[in-house]
Amino acid sequence: MLKIKKGDTVRVIAGKEKDKEGKVVEVDAKRSRVTVEGVNRVTKHTKPSVGNQAGGIVEQEAPIHISNVMYVHKGETTRIGFRMDGDKKVRYAKSTGEVID
Repeated sequence: MLKIKKGDTVRVIAGKEKDKEGKVVEVDAKRSRVTVEGVNRVTKHTKPSVGNQAGGIVEQEAPIHISNVMYVHKGETTRIGFRMDGDKKVRYAKSTGEVID
């Protein structure tokens, strides 16, 4: 089970996009990759199609490895853990001990 979910705010901790923050748009659990809003933008050359009549160069976000991002809790990066809250499994911020969701 991955600790980062869609909608989480994360900060990039390694690579050319280091220290950038954004919201997770997509999580690919099979390949351990996440797509973050506004991070790792690439240009893609597309042929004309029904959806895109003109074709041309399109800019979009590319996925980055999940090990290169860290969850942001109250403005600070933190690791995430799991624990039982009654009979429910919840994520919590290891730095503060607070339940995330």
